[in-house]
Amino acid sequence: MPDKLDAKKLDFFKKLLLRIKAQIQGDIRSMADESDGDQADKGDVSGHAMHMADVATDMYDREFNLSLASNDREILQKVDAALARIEKKTYGICQKSGKRIPESRLKAIPYAEYCLEVQEELDRKGGR
Repeated sequence: MPDKLDAKKLDFFKKLLLRIKAQIQGDIRSMADESDGDQADKGDVSGHAMHMADVATDMYDREFNLSLASNDREILQKVDAALARIEKKTYGICQKSGKRIPESRLKAIPYAEYCLEVQEELDRKGGR
């Protein structure tokens, strides 16, 4: 069994994950508010129809924001899972190999589930 992170390091990563979570939740709220504001602004008081290029741009922007929000939600789930692993004292342990994930990797990607070797293997196989 690999040696686990001490309480001080777990607290550091917990605070880091909570900051990431708050930032992502704020981003999602901002995108939702922006989208709601865009919908309210669509009422054309001049009586003229919107130009097709404007409609296409609006559709592209909406799709782009949905894609960003989807990615943010996926990261948010990973952050929540990492916070749960901290509570269970299994944070920093690769979910597949059981090896310890290096702190340098956790600092770069605090919600990492796998050590680098396993992640590279999964990426090669088209996994996560």
